[in-house]
Amino acid sequence: MSFLKHKFFKPLKNIFILILVAFAVWMLFFDANSWIIHHELNTDIKDLEDEKEYYKKEIEKDNRAIKKLSTEDGLEKFAREEYYMKRENEEIFIIEYEDSLKTKK
Repeated sequence: MSFLKHKFFKPLKNIFILILVAFAVWMLFFDANSWIIHHELNTDIKDLEDEKEYYKKEIEKDNRAIKKLSTEDGLEKFAREEYYMKRENEEIFIIEYEDSLKTKK
């Protein structure tokens, strides 16, 4: 009991301070609405908002692509570039360079 006589432990003899410390510890760590849970929920909200912004940008990018493909010229360009389609009486030569080829290493 001699360690309780030290001046650092003197405020701990006051019942109000003990109750206040116990209440603060309970609210910070053990309560259903604790600071830890709030922090986790806030990080989840931040992650979801970032994801929402990402998907909004992707939707805008897709809308621009749809607008390009809705025209006759855009559709033809896409078909020629992606599926190597051609018109009648037309020949297509595909030139591939070594550095552009996808090879398994």
